[in-house]
Formats: sequence, C-alpha cells, structure tokens
Amino acid sequence: MQENSRNTIFIEDGEILQRQAFDEEQFILRVYAPKCARDALPGQFVHIQCDPQRLMRRPLSIMRVSLVEGWVELLYKAVGDGTALLAKRKVGESVNLMGPIGRPFELNKKRPKALLLGGGVGIPPMICLAELIKNQKSGIEATVFMGSEVPFPFKREKSALPVLGVSNEVSSSLALLEQWRVPSRLASLQGYSGVYQGYITDLARDWLRALNEDEKQQVAIYSCGPTPMLKAVALLAKQFGIPCQVSLEEYMACAVGGCAGCVVKVITQTGEAMKRVCVDGPVFDAQTVFTE
Repeated sequence: MQENSRNTIFIEDGEILQRQAFDEEQFILRVYAPKCARDALPGQFVHIQCDPQRLMRRPLSIMRVSLVEGWVELLYKAVGDGTALLAKRKVGESVNLMGPIGRPFELNKKRPKALLLGGGVGIPPMICLAELIKNQKSGIEATVFMGSEVPFPFKREKSALPVLGVSNEVSSSLALLEQWRVPSRLASLQGYSGVYQGYITDLARDWLRALNEDEKQQVAIYSCGPTPMLKAVALLAKQFGIPCQVSLEEYMACAVGGCAGCVVKVITQTGEAMKRVCVDGPVFDAQTVFTE
C-alpha cells in the first residue's frame, strides 16, 4: 500500500454548505474545504472541530468529494457531547477541519471485481470508493453491500440492477448508487422492507458462492465498519482466499501520529508491531490485523 504523507494534511476553516438530518441522530454535512477536497481519497478522514468552544476534535470518514466544487461530505451519528454540538451547526457557519488524513484504500487492478462492505458509520468510505471506481472507468466493477441496525441515513429505492446470489425479494438499494449504475443491497436484522435479513457477511457469502472459480479469482474485498464486523469480513476473505483491505475505527486524540493513542497490533514482514491507525492506517491488509 502507498505511504501517506503528512505534508498533504491541511487545516482550514470550511463553510457548511448543506446539512441533512436523518432518524436516530444521523447527519450528513457538506463542507466547502477545497484544500482537503483536492487530495482526499477513499478511506481517508478529517479531524473536525465540533464547536469553537470544544478543543478536542472528532475523526469523521470522508463520504464524498467534489474536486471541481471544492467540498467534502461527511456522515456521522451524534453519540457524544462533541458530535451533539456538531449536530447543532447550521448552513453558512464555519467549521475547522484537518485533512485528508491517513492511508487510503488501494484498488487491486488485477482483481477487477470489487466487493465493498460497509457497516454503520463505516458506510461513508464505501460510497467514496464506489464513486472513485465509477469515475476512473478503469475496468473495475463494484458491488456494494451495506448494513445498519438503525434506519439507513439516505434515500432508498428498489433496485433495477441484478446481484448474483441474492433473492429478488432483497431489492432495497442506495438511490445514489443506483443512479451511478453501481449494484448495491442493504442488510439488517431490524426487518426493514426489501432489506436482507441477516449480517452483511452472510449477504457477501451468498454473492461469493454464486461466482464460479474463475470469477472468485477476480474478487478483492474492501471494508469499513465496527470491529466485530471487520473480524467477520477478514474471516470470510480468508475462507475464500480473497485479498481484503479494512479501514479500522479507533478512538483518536491528535490524529496525526503524535500521541500514539490509536495503536493496534499488526503483523509485518519482521514480526508484530504496533501501528497508529491515524497515519499508518486507517486502511490495513485484513490478515495483518485479524490473525485468528
């Protein structure tokens, strides 16, 4: 994977261009931040100041980027004091952010079938990666599965794009991906209409089993979500012999590698090492962080 350079991390005051609110205290912010947007890649994040009176920042994954218009889009859930303050910010207000930060996903062009798996607040990097794949037109095709145990924070619609191994009754998709002609399906245990009733890894397993052996050799998996989900994704990838990159979620303080508060154990060529999720990651080879 490519190295991330802290020379491309910018601090800027961005204007809130758009604010969308969804059920269960979920929000999407579109922020004018042209320096960040210029270099942002899927899997990277920003470290945002939730309120001018609160010094501690929060790491938020980048969901969408417009290089032309100079904005980044962030999806988050208000779960603590900081994000609750961020949820009160209004269109036109200024918000300070640092970014883009971290090691991004790296597309494997030798495996042109990209399976993107996002769970909860791990959904944004998958949307960002799907949009990059769409725009690059490099021959890579994405299939996106997303899971959530709260109402999905985006418009859903019945898909017209078939997905191998998936019942026709499982038809709910992300409207934006449908617009991009990227096949997607949703998974949950909450009984939502048209949504796969089970874990996202079960949905992915059904899809993989529907492929022939030659097709399986063309698959690479990219994933972000809660740690238990990522462990299950890593195990699934190992069972099918498929390369897998995961973006880890971790508590952070400085987010630029100085405090070492977000270290995880990683298997390297020379043995075990402690790596910082913020700048050595957040994207890692799944088999180097989930070894059991």
